[in-house]
Amino acid sequence: MSFVRVYIHMVFSTKKRIPYLSSRSIRFKLCKHIKENAKEKNIWLDCVNGYHDHIHCLVSIGATQTIGNIAQLIKGESSFWINKNKLISGNFSWQDDYWAAGLSDRHVKNVRKYIHNQEERHSKTSFSSEIDTFIKKNGFKNIKGY
Repeated sequence: MSFVRVYIHMVFSTKKRIPYLSSRSIRFKLCKHIKENAKEKNIWLDCVNGYHDHIHCLVSIGATQTIGNIAQLIKGESSFWINKNKLISGNFSWQDDYWAAGLSDRHVKNVRKYIHNQEERHSKTSFSSEIDTFIKKNGFKNIKGY
């Protein structure tokens, strides 16, 4: 049996950053569903939260999982679930891309707090500013359109 613990902070936004998730009720239902679905798919999702146009997930990938596979499972199923349950008017979808970065055990507590405090954070900081900081902090280069 392999023992693996690799933490990933993953962020994905709604298509065209449309604020489909502006309702606290929708965000709560969505985050609860994402957590339940992740458990069913053997994805170790530590925490999930978001704001009007994006979601943050803290996951620990397993020995046979990939970041892309986890993102696809979470995004694809949650999009289907939102549309099936008509949580929004119109057709919901996530943006194709996502942002992900690994973190060490010593940063998990701070990232968890960061994810849980999305509403407070975004009362002061835009998602665009947040992503710009995330991109610079993690050394991503030549990313256009974000």
